[in-house]
Amino acid sequence: MKFTTSSSGPSRRGLLAAAGAAGAAGLIGGPAAGAAAAAAPAPAKRGSAALVIHNARVFTGTHGGPPVDAVAVGRDGTVLDTGRGRALHRYVGRDTEVVDARGNTVMSGIHDGHVHPLGAGDRSLRPSLEGAETTLPELQEILRGFLADTGGAGAEPDGWLVVEDWNPVGLLPTGTVPHHSMLDALPTRRPVILVGGDGHNLWANQRALDTAGITAATPDPPGGKIVKGPDGRPTGVLKDDAQGLVKRHVPEQTRAELVAACAKVLEQAAASGLTTMMDALVGRHELELYRDLAAAGKLPQRIVPALRLEVEQTRDPAGSLAYARDLRREFGGVPGLRFGMIKVFLDGVIEYPAQTAALLEPYLDGTTGKPTGNRGELYTTAGEYGRLTAAFNRAGWQMHAHGLGDRAVRTALDGYAYARRATGQRDPRNAVAHLQLVDPADLRRFAALGVAACMQLQWAAKDTWTMEALLPYIGPRRHRWMYPARSLEHAGARLSGGSDWPVDALQVWNQLRTAVDRQGAHGSGELYRELEGLSRTSALRMHTSGTAWQLRQEALTGTVERGKAADLVLLDRDVTRCPVPDISDTVVELTLVGGRVVHDARSTTGRAAAARVTRAASGPRPASYAAVHDGGRHAACCGA
Repeated sequence: MKFTTSSSGPSRRGLLAAAGAAGAAGLIGGPAAGAAAAAAPAPAKRGSAALVIHNARVFTGTHGGPPVDAVAVGRDGTVLDTGRGRALHRYVGRDTEVVDARGNTVMSGIHDGHVHPLGAGDRSLRPSLEGAETTLPELQEILRGFLADTGGAGAEPDGWLVVEDWNPVGLLPTGTVPHHSMLDALPTRRPVILVGGDGHNLWANQRALDTAGITAATPDPPGGKIVKGPDGRPTGVLKDDAQGLVKRHVPEQTRAELVAACAKVLEQAAASGLTTMMDALVGRHELELYRDLAAAGKLPQRIVPALRLEVEQTRDPAGSLAYARDLRREFGGVPGLRFGMIKVFLDGVIEYPAQTAALLEPYLDGTTGKPTGNRGELYTTAGEYGRLTAAFNRAGWQMHAHGLGDRAVRTALDGYAYARRATGQRDPRNAVAHLQLVDPADLRRFAALGVAACMQLQWAAKDTWTMEALLPYIGPRRHRWMYPARSLEHAGARLSGGSDWPVDALQVWNQLRTAVDRQGAHGSGELYRELEGLSRTSALRMHTSGTAWQLRQEALTGTVERGKAADLVLLDRDVTRCPVPDISDTVVELTLVGGRVVHDARSTTGRAAAARVTRAASGPRPASYAAVHDGGRHAACCGA
């Protein structure tokens, strides 16, 4: 890494620069930081620093205290000291790297409390329609390009073309119904499938149907539907669990391809400022990938894997605990991983037409406004979830519940209340994620039970998903309680932040901005900003110290304080003072984990990663909340 002077961004040879400073050996070489990142900070050592950043607006994340404009990073990877630049001059030695931040922000790295980074890597290996609306000729032209990009003639006749993020209602003119014949018209003999961005639909050509043995005589599988035409023959559209009939025939990516793809998206995460991530959907496959990434020196962040339990496992606390302990025993030595989190889906998604999020009151008919008979799906009872939570909390594990509808949120809280009574524990740090709809009667229960409210606030804006696909189906009274961040904060809840990437694009700084103005870069208007918008300070703390608290690592990271791990980001602007809309365009100049550089915007790899961040910010959002996962009824973000 080479520090250079920039006239527009932070200068890396500032006023305090030591003569001949060429780079501290303990600082350079960031991607291999996994092992160091997992270690607890040692006491700060005396002597010169590895790095000093001065002339900064340091957001320490702490309450009170004098202004801080400089940070010294020790050679042991901890924050050696903070304070005024002149006072920290004493830490500058012959080989100390010195950075002039030019008045821009230095702060704790972003902690993502609910994300699927390996899922982003897997999806990056396949072309994406990105939820586009197209005419049939336009779609066919795009698919011809994908055929060429994925092997062309060399992939004939058996190389599968799998395309992500198809919009099942995106064929124009509106009302055009997908049929395999439309895909059969492509100049190929290859099996072709388009995977719906909603996680509920798949569109296959005839070759793919034939490969899967799907005919007019094939019955619908449990939880799925093979759509058939008036002639009784399959149209090529498969719904929910019927998708698996075709997907099981798609060749898996090689391990080398997956590792390389995941390494790239972890670089992208570092370029976005992420230093800690809780992977919210982990099983053996993901743990094996993390092990390979760590072995290759490609695991730059601290990772807290949340082990997913299937619905049937939630009814067997002893067996589930044994399962989790076995995985921890096998993978606990992987550098950069810290075990202790369990993930359970309590319900599905709320938007029309899925409407599987569990509600206290029924969904409404979107035309008449009258109640329907549908209150969504609840996959686990409060009693079952309480007994499961008690078993894991006793053993020192935390629970992380997917609770999107207000009935699922209440079920999670009831389960946590049971576990609290059963175990007597007062600080288990259990969490509920998403919280798209919360009944006001439950707001104060988060603080009373010590439950983290993990919210993905990039979704808290007026758009198709919150308005057209939702407001008519729940009515204005309930709609007002969408993502009630400020109400939870005022009720004493601990807020933590997450992106749920790649359900939504990884746009960390737009995510923080949207938490404040409830509109962000993509919204058509503000979603209850005056009622639920957070202050800028609250939004920053939510995504740093708040998530560190959720993950039980607040003694290690989340604030910029002497003795804590130097998990820091240097930005290209002062996010504490710039106009709120400008926060969305923030660029991360430097990211450190445990004192090691894991992203440098001026390095070759850093520029490439930053370009991927920019492309992600400029692309369309997925067609639905469930877009991240590609199999199973309601997919992984929707339980079952």
